[in-house]
Amino acid sequence: MKNFFARLFGKKDAMSIDITIIGTGNMARALSTQALAAGKNLQILARNTEAATSLAAELGQGIASGNSTEAPAGAIVILALPFDASKEYVTTQGAALDAKILIDISNPVNFETFDSLTTAAGSSAAEEIASLTSASVVKAFNTNFAGPLTAGNPNGVTQDVFIAGDQAARTAVAEFVSAAGMRPLEVGGIHHARELEGFQLLMMAAQVNPALADFNWNTSLRVTA
Repeated sequence: MKNFFARLFGKKDAMSIDITIIGTGNMARALSTQALAAGKNLQILARNTEAATSLAAELGQGIASGNSTEAPAGAIVILALPFDASKEYVTTQGAALDAKILIDISNPVNFETFDSLTTAAGSSAAEEIASLTSASVVKAFNTNFAGPLTAGNPNGVTQDVFIAGDQAARTAVAEFVSAAGMRPLEVGGIHHARELEGFQLLMMAAQVNPALADFNWNTSLRVTA
């Protein structure tokens, strides 16, 4: 009976949640869309509970929502947050993230200049986040913009998603990416987040470069041979 009412009113038992997304911004919406496309059971958590509830309702029935102070139910937790907010979240959650796979999508870009990263040389946002938690941190989706990600595969071109982290965690994230219809490109350990973040700095700078009028935050990546 309990499970019946959970299905009826759009609530999910915690054990049934595959992916928890933290945040309600454009990337949270895009990744939620792809999680649903992959057939995953979804939970959305945010500081603003009403915003999380609203996004969950907009996306469809059966999506759990709540406040980001709650322990995330998904085996995969996606931080759809800026870098500093991601660090704050993992520090606050502490042991609630034990045994979780934590996807960091952030880009620690100096948004005043789009000319440098805010992390120290020889480090990355993902590595700094990993130092604050026992979760398995994976860098993924930082090279994907929200618009094309929401659309899936614009113009029939399969998007690539670069993934850096330990082997087991990378495999789980790659399965999610494949199930959503995109192509996972595993690039190795978490230290390769440095290259992914550096590359995305260049891509983001291109979006604000007036000499590149066609670059309007709708860029998507596909590596061809």
